[in-house]
Amino acid sequence: MMSPKQISDDRGSPHFRHTPFQIIHLIGNFFRIWSVYSMYRYLNQTGAPVVLFLFCCLVPSSIIFLILQKPWKGRALSNQQLLIYEAAFIIQIVPSLINGVITALYFILWGKGLKSCGPLRAILSEYSGAVLGVLSGVLYGRRGHVWKKVGGLIAMLVALFFLSQGWATSTLSPFSSKDSTEIKEEEVLTEQALGLMGMMIPVFAGILSALRRVIARRVSLKNQQKKRLHAITITSATCFLFPVAMWDLIIGSSSGKTSELPFSAWAFLSTIVFGIILIFYVDNIAEERLHMVFSSPKHLMVAGACIIVMEIAYEMDFSLPGFIVCCLVLGFGIFEATSLERSKKDSSLKSEDPSNGILGNDFDTSPILPI
Repeated sequence: MMSPKQISDDRGSPHFRHTPFQIIHLIGNFFRIWSVYSMYRYLNQTGAPVVLFLFCCLVPSSIIFLILQKPWKGRALSNQQLLIYEAAFIIQIVPSLINGVITALYFILWGKGLKSCGPLRAILSEYSGAVLGVLSGVLYGRRGHVWKKVGGLIAMLVALFFLSQGWATSTLSPFSSKDSTEIKEEEVLTEQALGLMGMMIPVFAGILSALRRVIARRVSLKNQQKKRLHAITITSATCFLFPVAMWDLIIGSSSGKTSELPFSAWAFLSTIVFGIILIFYVDNIAEERLHMVFSSPKHLMVAGACIIVMEIAYEMDFSLPGFIVCCLVLGFGIFEATSLERSKKDSSLKSEDPSNGILGNDFDTSPILPI
């Protein structure tokens, strides 16, 4: 029988303290992936324009982010402080606006990739942003680390090739036990027409997603500042996405294609609440509390478990053995590609006290805009 002192020691251990955040991370990613599958089914059933749908979801999301973070609000400043914050405006806001352009381009490519490749491939392709780790290793790493990162890059390319060949689908997976006469001809033609080039759109979207995270991390050092800058980034991305959405609407109506946007409460609300707003705070908690970045094997493992549940629930063309093989190869590639960054992070964490409250900067009241 454990003594009260042992129980209190167990509760004070880092693993026990991290358990609530791990549960939040799992639930948040589950709802986000659920929103992706709901969006995919909505777009397929209605034929609605992807960019127009994403724009209609980003407008209320940006308003909610602005209301929650209030980047214009702050304390009164003296003349000297005003000059300092004017310099901070140039250093922080301008990169955030540039990051808004990258975010808008990411949403366009990711939406197109979702509609053409399906939710499974679109979600896994987001982890291709780990190639930025290969680039940093080539530029700043040692020679031994470079070879590890190149090996990780090759593993990621192999995993993406397997996905493009339909290994995660029951119709084309080499692990499938179905007879060839049971495979529908339409599905085979659709899967074969994808190929490796068809995966390039979501892959580029994944690289852009990683790039916008890197920029946001470099610009904002404090957690609360990061949230405020994210509100500005999403708002600017919505503004940059507006002409593209209107062009998509005009081209669709002039060519005789479906340009209407039928309303579906669950598709819109799930994308806004879970796919854009909630997932930002969940990933922020995972990064600050669990030290788990998006392009990491642990994050991939959580997403993979959620994808399996959604593929079965939505009765998709799914092969569990093929999907596991693709995830294992992709996870190994990410592990090797991010080895240098992971070692640097571990060394920095050892020098820090894990109980000093990483999210303590949430109460910073310095304004982003000098108002």
